[in-house]
Amino acid sequence: MSHISVIVGNPKPASRTRQIAEELAARIAAETGAHLHPTVDLIDHSADLFRWPAPELDAIAERLRTSAIAVIATPTYKASYTGLLKSFLDRYPARGLAGVVAVPVFTTASEEHALAVEFTLRPLLVELGASVPTRGLAFPTPRFDRRAAVLDEWFETEGPLLARAARVAEVAA
Repeated sequence: MSHISVIVGNPKPASRTRQIAEELAARIAAETGAHLHPTVDLIDHSADLFRWPAPELDAIAERLRTSAIAVIATPTYKASYTGLLKSFLDRYPARGLAGVVAVPVFTTASEEHALAVEFTLRPLLVELGASVPTRGLAFPTPRFDRRAAVLDEWFETEGPLLARAARVAEVAA
């Protein structure tokens, strides 16, 4: 059975970034039949980010590494992802996420930051070996109350690509 991991790198617990990531992951699960792992809000594990070993964080990293699909979400900070997320992803070696289909998600204050997800988080996920078959979701937080429509729009074009990539990854595994 394939699984979906949701990793949220927002310094605010229970953030809008987390809500967007969870809603997107639920749609992906409905489309692919994959099961959802519990969401990981990295702020809840910040005390362990620079500890090696850190058994609880190591278990989370392993769960992500063995997931079929990963939704990796962060707010936009200085036109990039948060240090919180970077610190977690630094736990992986090059190609450490090989075989994982990743969906990068940014919450942005304005549409002007829409390309940040493509120019910052996508290259990092690819460096880690993840497959990133869709465009990232740059979710404008001013449209939070209309998030179903934003997710519908993204999923209409990207959902089929994601489902296809998940099937290929599952066959390869």
